[in-house]
Amino acid sequence: MSFLKKLFGGGGANDAAAEKTAQPVEYKGYKITPCPIPEGGQFRISARIDGVVNGEAKSHTLIRADVIRDQEEAVEASIGKAKQMIDQMGDQIF
Repeated sequence: MSFLKKLFGGGGANDAAAEKTAQPVEYKGYKITPCPIPEGGQFRISARIDGVVNGEAKSHTLIRADVIRDQEEAVEASIGKAKQMIDQMGDQIF
């Protein structure tokens, strides 16, 4: 079974890295939680954007095709892409 996990991206050294959670960042009234996805020894850019629209809590998960080798760089890139999306779309994200 572990062979299949490794073959399809589960298990391995990336599990420990995936458990490290980056701290949320506040930006223009939104909360950005970077959560890069381990994939084949690299990390796919991903973040959750939380906000309140008309008194209702909303959440959007951003996943990009970009992959980065270093987890810390992937966290920074995830925050940057989320900020860019907030700047471009505002509440329309949700």
